[in-house]
Amino acid sequence: MRRLALAALLALATAGAAAARCEDVVPQARPQNTPREFVGQDLDQITERGFIEFAVYENFPPYSWEEGGQPRGIDIEIGRLIAEALGVEPRFRLVQAGETVQADLMNYVWKGAAVNGRVSNVMLHVPYDSAFACRVEQVVFTGQYYAEQIAIAYRTEDYPDGGPVPAFFRYDTVAVENDSIADFYLSSFAGGQMRENVHRYPTMAAAMAALRAGETMAAMGPLAQLEHWAGEGIAVHTPPLPGLAIGRWTLGVAVHHSHRDVSYAVDDAIAAALADGRIQAIFADYGLTFTEPER
Repeated sequence: MRRLALAALLALATAGAAAARCEDVVPQARPQNTPREFVGQDLDQITERGFIEFAVYENFPPYSWEEGGQPRGIDIEIGRLIAEALGVEPRFRLVQAGETVQADLMNYVWKGAAVNGRVSNVMLHVPYDSAFACRVEQVVFTGQYYAEQIAIAYRTEDYPDGGPVPAFFRYDTVAVENDSIADFYLSSFAGGQMRENVHRYPTMAAAMAALRAGETMAAMGPLAQLEHWAGEGIAVHTPPLPGLAIGRWTLGVAVHHSHRDVSYAVDDAIAAALADGRIQAIFADYGLTFTEPER
């Protein structure tokens, strides 16, 4: 469902790009009678109790997953950097992705799910877009730490002269995650001429496994995921993607709008970690390419 959430956000961002920031946004009704436990904690309360809780997506390598009962991934390491800067212990809550990013923010940041719901102090891996931020007033979007982009992985033996571009898939096979941005893009590219060569898989991990096994000649999806699942004989590149409105997006954090002190402190911690190279080092440790975010 995470792929649908991101695709929905990017579609919304594209639709609102032509208008001035927040020009066409009708203010939302403010939450009323919200239980105190749903509001979260301010920075003083977090410091006093000694820990900060991060909501991160479950089963989402290389960003966040559980291995041997312990959380792992890029987002986990970034959460630890933030907690260290604040002088508290990091705690991680692995959550399911909903149908939209907006639903995830409601469930994990500013309100809580309808049944046994509660919010976390910070949610990591939140796509940032200015127009979308106007529509979700209950959340402060900050702490941009990475720019993700769509890329193509390929079998070097099939492309000895360099990686393929989308037009190649009129004749060559390519693996994608079902209902992802890459799936939507290739299914409509060049009037749908390559649909028969697009092989769809339930996850990006499965798509890359198919590529490694020789079931397809290439795979298309987010750069970090392609690099994480690439094996021997697999290369990854980022060619021009004609007709793709948003092929790169910034990732950051989300915090409840009532706790801007937390958002400022988190942003300062991320800015410092970018400035001294600690975040770049995390990506290097995982064997991934780091792309500087727009901040």
